[in-house]
Amino acid sequence: MELEAFIVAAKAACYVGGGAVAKPCRTDAHDLSFSDGDWKYLDSYFGGSDFIGQEVVWYKDTAIWAMNYYGYIMQPALINAQQAGGVIKNSLSLLYAKNRFLGGFEHVVGDYAYRDANKGDVMQFHGVEIILFEGEEVYRLDYHGGVIKP
Repeated sequence: MELEAFIVAAKAACYVGGGAVAKPCRTDAHDLSFSDGDWKYLDSYFGGSDFIGQEVVWYKDTAIWAMNYYGYIMQPALINAQQAGGVIKNSLSLLYAKNRFLGGFEHVVGDYAYRDANKGDVMQFHGVEIILFEGEEVYRLDYHGGVIKP
């Protein structure tokens, strides 16, 4: 299996797919894990409506890729954490169905517009995920990551 294909499968199975909740590796963390043969994935985050986290991929027990992210509600009067999560899961499930996970993607869910844009590729990237309501940014997540080299 290739790295990017594994990442897409892991992301689709975990947050978006309501996947396997793992025992937290750190106090107060929320952990989701996925594995396939020699490949392992862990998404570990803190918080709820405003949150920070990290995703790591291991191949044969060596960490080879990671991504950090910070997301937050900007306009709590216009969107709450449950609504944002619904928009994100709905949108990302369509993105993952295209066998990719990085930006250049827009999708409308009810009154909300989801946008994801990034620079780079699986090897090294940074980007932003936003939700708009009537053209106003109400949610934002900044992310960056790439391949880990010894």
